[in-house]
Order: sequence, then C-alpha cells, then structure tokens
Amino acid sequence: MTDTLQEKIVERDFFARPVEEQNDFLHQTWCNHCMEVDLGMKNPKEFETKDRVWIEGDCSKCGHSTITEIVEDDEEE
Repeated sequence: MTDTLQEKIVERDFFARPVEEQNDFLHQTWCNHCMEVDLGMKNPKEFETKDRVWIEGDCSKCGHSTITEIVEDDEEE
C-alpha cells in the first residue's frame, strides 16, 4: 500500500465553548465499555477534520476512552 487516506486532525479548544454547552457535551455521553448512556466524561479534548468534529475523554464511571461526535449546525438565521 503506497497511498493511505490520512485526514489532517486538528485539536480545538473545547473550553472556548460556552460553559452550558461544555456541560451538555460532558454529561450526554455513551460509553462503549459500560454500555450505558450519560455517565459523563472527564479530561475532554476536542478535535476536527475536514468532515467531522468530536470530543474524546475518559468515562466518569470506568475510565475507558469515550468519544462524542458533534454535529455542528451551519444554518444561521
């Protein structure tokens, strides 16, 4: 394999978001290890590529890595 698709991943400042939005993202989570919803997330880091934005952190219950994908609304009315 000579050419592999490598997206440029850029780290964003999660804490630049409004506090209310941060809290929503940190509490509305899904842990693939615990198989439970809304357990919470610690140590968040936000990333983006050309096509998506997500937050990675640690599950507040078990400590395993968890990811929350963010759907950003481009409509401004």
